[in-house]
Amino acid sequence: MKSIASAPAKIILFGEHFVVHGTKAILAAIDKRVTVTTIFTENKTIKINSELGTIEVPILSSHEDVKNEFKPFVYLANKIINSEPNVTGLEITIDSDIPIGVGLGSSSACCVAAAASISELFNKLSSEEILNLSIEAEKTIFPNTSGADCTVCTYGGMIEYDQSSGTRKIESTFQINLVIANSMIPHSTKSSVERVSKFKENDEERFSQLCDLENGLIDEVITAMKNNDSTTLGLKMSENQEYLEEIQISNDTLRNMINSLNQISLGSKITGAGDGGCIIALVQDDNMDKVPALLGKDKECFSAKIDTKGVVWGMIEE
Repeated sequence: MKSIASAPAKIILFGEHFVVHGTKAILAAIDKRVTVTTIFTENKTIKINSELGTIEVPILSSHEDVKNEFKPFVYLANKIINSEPNVTGLEITIDSDIPIGVGLGSSSACCVAAAASISELFNKLSSEEILNLSIEAEKTIFPNTSGADCTVCTYGGMIEYDQSSGTRKIESTFQINLVIANSMIPHSTKSSVERVSKFKENDEERFSQLCDLENGLIDEVITAMKNNDSTTLGLKMSENQEYLEEIQISNDTLRNMINSLNQISLGSKITGAGDGGCIIALVQDDNMDKVPALLGKDKECFSAKIDTKGVVWGMIEE
């Protein structure tokens, strides 16, 4: 018997950085997925195979003793094995279509898919229980995670999030055609967050104004989605980018990519921490084939749509 689960990547459509300071944000699941397969073994170990390498550790060994990229999987395996004394070992294999380290929620999707896959060998869990397990697992590498990324990877679609009231699903049938373009520049979320905090310290009045503007913009975005209004959505993406430029998380490469795609898009912006990573652009189908030439051969890009399935899982008899 083997258990297979997959979960989607995510993007931040609106609200990055400002959400840390109390504003709303909109997150969306996209149709790039990670698949996790789990089987029983007789080896008295937890073995994990992924594109980042392979490790094998004794069952019930501490997840703290392994590299960050493997901690969530060892944590989940041990937590479940602890309640199942007859288990002799597990092998967990991770196959991902999600680029790593560029702000597309690779770690959250992996945690969600792993929670579903590993637990399915033992118990039938609800989506809510899988979500709670995945957040626990993600905290082994990101102790202060809000859980919003895991939430959208679990349920799919789009969610509105803020620190005070948590997550709320956005009910919309709006089909969004996005281009996601990778700047190929490594970035540090920590340094970006610190720079934004410095901006706030230096000009609290303006930062407060920007937070109010962001909240108002997100309200307009939700209305536009309900009205299937692509034009307004694109305009709001570009407006949001102006706020991100002002808080200094952009750079010349990202700016040039955005300006290039604005020739054919309804709007574009950074998604995630900035300083590198990815941008997103709202592009109509008949312009999709023009994107690679505008970005150049040194940039990776792909089209994406909103994933509405969220995590899916099941058992296969071998």
